[in-house]
Amino acid sequence: MKLLLDSTRCQGYGLCQEHAPDLVELDEWGYAKVIAVAVPPGTEESARACAESCPNSALRVEK
Repeated sequence: MKLLLDSTRCQGYGLCQEHAPDLVELDEWGYAKVIAVAVPPGTEESARACAESCPNSALRVEK
């Protein structure tokens, strides 16, 4: 499973990081950066919640 970011869609809300702080970090302006593209075992639900929380659909989960 992969967590992918379309950085052109990110508006810096930071909601994603609240759901998956071990998968996403925020830069100094609040824009997301995916720490681990490959989702580690046991964090799949966090990755899904992270992607679903983005109001601009900047994040997505792929198998």
